[in-house]
Amino acid sequence: MVSLYSPDTHSARAAHVVRRLNPVVLLTPLGELELTNALELRVFRKEATSTAIRVAQSRIQEHVQAGFFSVQAMPMTAYERARRMARRQSAQLGVRTLDILHVTCAILLGADRFLTFDERQRKLAQAEGLRVG
Repeated sequence: MVSLYSPDTHSARAAHVVRRLNPVVLLTPLGELELTNALELRVFRKEATSTAIRVAQSRIQEHVQAGFFSVQAMPMTAYERARRMARRQSAQLGVRTLDILHVTCAILLGADRFLTFDERQRKLAQAEGLRVG
């Protein structure tokens, strides 16, 4: 999602996928935090200006209000399910805890597709039975 709001090497592909799929994107508080932090890190890394990031954050809020994002609570069972997933997958795939939580939430919230440019996250989502696109 970051690539939709702040230009990078994946922005054109992200825009293409969103236009093609026209998805409603599930957004948990964890996802919102990750999106916010990733945008702020772009300022730290001198990849974007503070002004550009404020504009991006405003656009995100507009998209929440317009229904592009469906804001969902973290499922209560997310951490237990994530622990089980970590036991099954982490030693083979080398995934981060946050990747596991994102995939877990997608499964528990009934996502029909998982969108990511992160290769390990992609492999985890596929290994757990999500359609990745």
